[in-house]
Amino acid sequence: MKQRAPSPGTVDLLEDEDSPNVTKRKLVIDIANEMAREAIQRAETTGAAEVEPSPSQLQVLAIIQKTLDHIAAALATGQKVELRNFGVFEVKIRKARVGRNPNRPEVDVPIPQRAIVKFKAGKEMREAVLKLTPPPPPPAKKK
Repeated sequence: MKQRAPSPGTVDLLEDEDSPNVTKRKLVIDIANEMAREAIQRAETTGAAEVEPSPSQLQVLAIIQKTLDHIAAALATGQKVELRNFGVFEVKIRKARVGRNPNRPEVDVPIPQRAIVKFKAGKEMREAVLKLTPPPPPPAKKK
């Protein structure tokens, strides 16, 4: 992780820029850039003299953070959150059960019931992810 001092007027998200994962920083930059491109395309197609200003990265960050905060708040009250074409978040209660410590298998460890967040991917996301499945390897030739 690169350590750097944030410049004035920016938010330092302290996330690795070289990570292959989608981080909040990458998401904010991508959304802000996409909105700017769309504004330019609208101006070109309509023949407008000026490009309408697109939101800054800080505004996009605020929108994303508020969205995540609202999802978390709804889940904390036990509500189900459905995002069309993305998926459904819901709270489920896991039953109490008995676990085993692998280092001391003769001792049972009671695990109490607890609330967990369950996510079920939407149809479009599920189909898009299935496309990532590698093809099966060709059958081995017998000698």
